[in-house]
Amino acid sequence: MIRLDDKALKGSFPPVVTPFKEDGSVDYDTYAKLVDFHAKGGSAGVVVTGTTGEPSALTTDERILLVKVAIDAAAKRIQVVAATGTQNHADTVVMTEAATRAGADALLIVTPYFIRPPQRGLEAYYLDLCKRTDLPVMIYHIPGRAAVNVTAETVVRIADAAPNLVGIKHAVSELSLVSDLIARLGTEFRIHVGLEDLSFPMVCLGAHGLMNAVGNLLPGKVQELYAVTAAGDLKRGRALHYELWELNQAIFFDTNPIPMKYMMMRLGLLPNEVHRLPMVSTTPELRAKCDGVLQRAGLI
Repeated sequence: MIRLDDKALKGSFPPVVTPFKEDGSVDYDTYAKLVDFHAKGGSAGVVVTGTTGEPSALTTDERILLVKVAIDAAAKRIQVVAATGTQNHADTVVMTEAATRAGADALLIVTPYFIRPPQRGLEAYYLDLCKRTDLPVMIYHIPGRAAVNVTAETVVRIADAAPNLVGIKHAVSELSLVSDLIARLGTEFRIHVGLEDLSFPMVCLGAHGLMNAVGNLLPGKVQELYAVTAAGDLKRGRALHYELWELNQAIFFDTNPIPMKYMMMRLGLLPNEVHRLPMVSTTPELRAKCDGVLQRAGLI
């Protein structure tokens, strides 16, 4: 595995939501402001067009432009991880090569969804993509959406053959995989938490960061959760875990990022909660539930 800077891919990397204007077009100006919000608010970096950024609702060109906007807005203050994976190899290649040229700090590539390839297919897929870039690459493991699991054995084979495969975003409640990968690949293999509820326990096991939607609301607090837990202050880390608990639950009151966009609008971070079909905005009942959570958190 290539040697990374000690601060590279460590800390909180929120998957930034993609704002849309009322006419459904991407609101790039607001997106730049969100990246600036994270740079000033304490995040270690951002993920561009991760799941919370609704990548399936975006065109390839829109995703590439969002990466460029994020890099410009970050201005080297925080790291920019470009999520370049999609359901097919060709589009993933286009976005991976474009993000590399644009100057992203790392790539996050989701397991190809819907296809449900065998493990040898996943291995060949990632080996091909890793050869097309000199950037650090992380696998995005989210079987709940992609409908495919990647095994520890497959990850190890890829890492052995591709030095720039440096980590994985693990968005499934299987803590044993975290321990297995650290035992096989060492403590420098960057494992990021993809499920909010598991942030504290996974960092206790040795995870290097958080790629959690709740960071869109409270970047500083989520970064602190990682930092204090990684430093061994488990008392403070546990306290932050429970401070964030209800907000974490609220993200999944409906399909992510429907509740998230509404809560960000309530906090003045977004001008609206517009989505592209088949995603839709909140219902009155959902808005009331989210408002209650925000009130109890002292945010409104």
